[in-house]
Amino acid sequence: MSQSSDPRQPSAARPFKPPAVLPQDLPVDYSGFIAVVFGVAGVMFRYKLSSWLAIIFSVQSFANMKNMENDLKQISMGMMFAIMGLVTNYFGPNRPAPQK
Repeated sequence: MSQSSDPRQPSAARPFKPPAVLPQDLPVDYSGFIAVVFGVAGVMFRYKLSSWLAIIFSVQSFANMKNMENDLKQISMGMMFAIMGLVTNYFGPNRPAPQK
């Protein structure tokens, strides 16, 4: 192969720059949303597992946070619901026993 048949031009090559994405155009943080849903379920239905899952998803959402302002509000709300659910489940009054 000869070098003269190569159609590429090294002088015309430019490095790739990804397009800029606005913060409001970023994809939805599903783990933050799931944390809020599990947190609310833990508080409303008094499910311990749901509150623990809300904490796990909140931590995951915090680790993958892209937009500081919007994501921090959702993460803090999910974490507060999870903590409220755990406090209610472990320190609140017991559930009434089923009637026979």
